[in-house]
Amino acid sequence: MRWAALAVVAALLVTPALAADPRPRGYALIPPDTAAALSSLAASPARAAALRAADRVATRSPHAMARVHVEGTLPGQGIYDQSAEALRDLPAARDLALASRLTGDARYAEASVRLMAAWIGTYQVAFNPIDETGFDMLMVAWDLLAPGRRAGLEEGYGRMLHAFARGYLDRPLKGGTAVNNWNSHRVKLIVLAAFALEDPALIAEARAAYVAQLRANIRADGSTIDFELRDAIHYVVFDMEPLATVALAARQHGQDWVGEADGALIRALAWLEPYAIGSRTHVEFANTRITFDRTRRDAGVKGFEGMFDPKKARTAMALAGRLDPRFVGTARAMRTEPWQDAWLELLIPIR
Repeated sequence: MRWAALAVVAALLVTPALAADPRPRGYALIPPDTAAALSSLAASPARAAALRAADRVATRSPHAMARVHVEGTLPGQGIYDQSAEALRDLPAARDLALASRLTGDARYAEASVRLMAAWIGTYQVAFNPIDETGFDMLMVAWDLLAPGRRAGLEEGYGRMLHAFARGYLDRPLKGGTAVNNWNSHRVKLIVLAAFALEDPALIAEARAAYVAQLRANIRADGSTIDFELRDAIHYVVFDMEPLATVALAARQHGQDWVGEADGALIRALAWLEPYAIGSRTHVEFANTRITFDRTRRDAGVKGFEGMFDPKKARTAMALAGRLDPRFVGTARAMRTEPWQDAWLELLIPIR
């Protein structure tokens, strides 16, 4: 792989003002000592599941694109299908990096680097967080890779992080996206990138953006604007996953953001919990105000009619169980095969 050429291409990701020493100095979510300790983990169902996941993608060829787009389109439209397949590279890179640390097998590390290098050298940040939300998994993959495996990629990756943090912060928010799930995913990318860059000023701005989103999105009873608009638990989950990830990232850096905005995040997770465990049910999108929801329902897209499936809240509640003891029981009860969140179980276990 021609690392120098990749770095030149990656320089197109940001403006010249960000060109000075863009290399990351920190980590997004997984501390270096946690990554290094993975080789000593005992056998467990989660470890076995993580290795199976890596084996499924060990020979995957990169599908990196300069631009991806899935928001507001249906399968078969535009570049939706191509983008959806390409974006599978990102969790694959994470799973391979995790397996490389668990086993010490260079084959996994090389496969992860192959995927990451392709994206770092090709992708141009487009500032659409619905399209780009999966890049958190590329950041986790970077956290997991042994430092020696990243040689030649640091500047390109750093420029990508600057684009996600500074670039998103500098673009004004407009309309409903300023407060709905769109902004929750934007805030997640900003926060993780700021932590990975270890830039105190950026982290402070990222925290302010997070608090503003909590205040704007979550009601006093714990419901969200997205539920009001979409009449769907699906979109509550879609809000909670990025917002809980932000709080968990802060916790991983020794900061407590869980109580921000008068505990709004915990209120919202508590509001979601009955639907996650099935004690409350909901017919999805029955009274949505959003035309595209009805379009997807009419097109037969799965999940846009019928009852909410509690399994779809599993990741949100897994994150909740790592943030507040009141959710531990639910998180553990939902922790079943096929170990969908094996990476989280291994890297940030419930205490």
